[in-house]
Amino acid sequence: MESLDPAVDPPVDALQSVFHLYETQRDGDRILYYGESLVPEQMLIREAWPAFREAGYEIEVASTETREDVVVARPIDTSIDGIPWKNMLLFLATIVSTLLVGAITWYYIPPSDLLANPLTILQALPFTAAILGVLATHELGHYVMGRYHGVNVSLPYVIPFIFPFGTLGAIIRMRGQMPDRRALFDIGVAGPLAGLTATVIVTVIGLTQSPIQIPARAMEQSGQMIIFNNPPLLDIIATVIGEPTAYNDPRMSVSPIIIGGWVGMFFTVLNLLPVGQLDGGHILRAMLGTTQERVAALVPVSLIALSAYLHYGLGYAFNESVGLWAFWGVLSAFVAFKGPANPIDDAPLGIPRVLLGVLTFALGALCFLLVPIEVATVS
Repeated sequence: MESLDPAVDPPVDALQSVFHLYETQRDGDRILYYGESLVPEQMLIREAWPAFREAGYEIEVASTETREDVVVARPIDTSIDGIPWKNMLLFLATIVSTLLVGAITWYYIPPSDLLANPLTILQALPFTAAILGVLATHELGHYVMGRYHGVNVSLPYVIPFIFPFGTLGAIIRMRGQMPDRRALFDIGVAGPLAGLTATVIVTVIGLTQSPIQIPARAMEQSGQMIIFNNPPLLDIIATVIGEPTAYNDPRMSVSPIIIGGWVGMFFTVLNLLPVGQLDGGHILRAMLGTTQERVAALVPVSLIALSAYLHYGLGYAFNESVGLWAFWGVLSAFVAFKGPANPIDDAPLGIPRVLLGVLTFALGALCFLLVPIEVATVS
């Protein structure tokens, strides 16, 4: 280990009031401060963090086998190291998966036609652009605001999948400490608001497109058909611009671009669940402080109760949103257990941000459906 250079490294006196310092050493890009903490860990970090942050470091407290306390300082790094191959490969894979699912499921192109002429898959480009445009805009909202606040966030990871949309959505990773409630709120709220803006644009474009004709072979097939019910926001947009969301002629279907809007609205509902590391959890943690955990504890119970009500009260089958809400009830319990990001500075938000948070949850409520998915028998 190397000794420190006082002219370059953070000033040691930032720790004096809260930490009895024995020794200071450098280990690679880390700086290790050995000693004894004079206050609880969270208080130590809260007191020393501003000076270290100004010097370009994040800090955490660790313990050693000798029961010494160690304050570990790491440089804040918001740069992108090299080419983000994983992000790019996942994005390309999701382009392929959404093109394939879009072509077969939403544009009714037979697989045999795709094998005979692979370029036929490009007919689904509008569907792919709509889906990925909404998801990418949501995650880039988080990314841009994270960079603005100096929080180390990754580029978006888009997840390829199969039916019905060709993707499971997109995520980013927050690897840095959260400075304060304002940063937590801004990063959390930026995704839903950016995503909803893209969703409205995609929905308007989809509603104004000409309908597509369902092939006779698809109409003649018997079996079950999945119905994606309209969220209130979709119906509001359609009413405002005077466009239909369905046609009297069963041979006609709305443009698959609208599915991009539907996905944006549905994913907004899921992301705004006020638990753990979901957007809603971050936003509500910033708005309410630690009281958010009490709200988060009610979410899994509410979703499982909703699932039971749909099945036992309204008679819906497991594959008609019953299983969907049951799955998210269980998943939200795990997410809630992990908890949201805790800011270093826990000072309350100002009124404008609180009002923006209320508006964001209200917009999310316009995307909620008791039964988003139904199954109908066709013959």
